[in-house]
Amino acid sequence: MFIFKIISSIVFNVVFFALMLFVPAGTIGWPRAWIFLGVVFVATCATVFGAFWNSPALLDERYKSPMQNGQPLADKILLILFLPSFITAVIFIPLDVFHLRLMGGPGMLLSIFGLVVFAAGWTLITLAFRENAFAAPVVKHQEERHQTVIDSGPYSLVRHPMYSAGALLLIGMPLWLGSYAALLVALVPIGLLAIRILIEERFLRGELQGYDDYSARVRYRLIPMVW
Repeated sequence: MFIFKIISSIVFNVVFFALMLFVPAGTIGWPRAWIFLGVVFVATCATVFGAFWNSPALLDERYKSPMQNGQPLADKILLILFLPSFITAVIFIPLDVFHLRLMGGPGMLLSIFGLVVFAAGWTLITLAFRENAFAAPVVKHQEERHQTVIDSGPYSLVRHPMYSAGALLLIGMPLWLGSYAALLVALVPIGLLAIRILIEERFLRGELQGYDDYSARVRYRLIPMVW
């Protein structure tokens, strides 16, 4: 079962982005999308073998439902909003590039910068997973796993590096794939991530011992020196 989850994690990410990009585009003749999928494949392998391989419990957590017992109602509602907004942000890229052409796209240098930003975001996700074996997909107190506050690695810089990474992914994708309009659409899921931070922190302050002290030590939630 563990090996199945490892392999399916890699396959799912590649297939998900392939469908979200090529189907709305109406063509597979999109070189930048193929390069993007190559980056997704390599990055997912790095995450799987760099983080999940040595933490089966974390992999099990990532496979659980986005709706769970002990999860605040506010987080359930926010996930119902976030997941479709993320999918919409991805699908809108090929729709705009191949059909709408609302605002055009960046030049080559800025596009390459976008791919670097996307890769940096995925690297940050991997680093966060390596440090935090309690990185569940939902807000909850993992009492049965003896959850503790993590303050090492990227968690020593910002309190929510996974969300910082998510914002980098959402910014990097439309820049590399060539859509300024999709970059604006990506602001919606990024905004929802920021709201989720407030929900999560309110919950953790009440449920997780030591989180208040951690918040005092690490001042920034999402962006160092900003917020």
